[in-house]
Amino acid sequence: MSDDSEQEHARVADEARRRAREAEARARAEAERIAAGTETGEMKQEEFRQTGVIYGGLIAIAVVIVQGFLTASSLDASARVSTIAFAVAIPLLAALVLVNQQEAFRGRRTTSVLVTLARAIAQLAAFVGIVAGFWHIAWVAGVTFLVAGLVAVGVHSAGFWRVESPRPPATTA
Repeated sequence: MSDDSEQEHARVADEARRRAREAEARARAEAERIAAGTETGEMKQEEFRQTGVIYGGLIAIAVVIVQGFLTASSLDASARVSTIAFAVAIPLLAALVLVNQQEAFRGRRTTSVLVTLARAIAQLAAFVGIVAGFWHIAWVAGVTFLVAGLVAVGVHSAGFWRVESPRPPATTA
């Protein structure tokens, strides 16, 4: 190997080490930022607040939709599915509102498998109830809500990931 290629190899290696140190410093700074947000409880409080809004909103939607079925003399299949789904969702969501309030008060999430299962069942039942309620009005509305709901989950996931994922700190010019 010539002196020039050895020097170039050493220069490239030094540059790689420098970049690695910079990346490590950025990662540490981001980890400290995330830990600081968690320690102060800001992130937890926001999570509790959003969860409470979600549960309360689903209960409100369920009550409004079920109200329309109360005076009906007979229910078609989609209305029955909606009513049954909300019969499952409403009590579970109400219990989850109370659990969420206790979690917010204590500043920590429950580790109960039963609560985790109830969350999944309640949200799924509410979604099924809403889709079936729209389907009762017009099948196109039910399909549209189903597709829009799935797209909304993707949008939320992408947005959440971009906000919470580590990235280099903003530079001031």
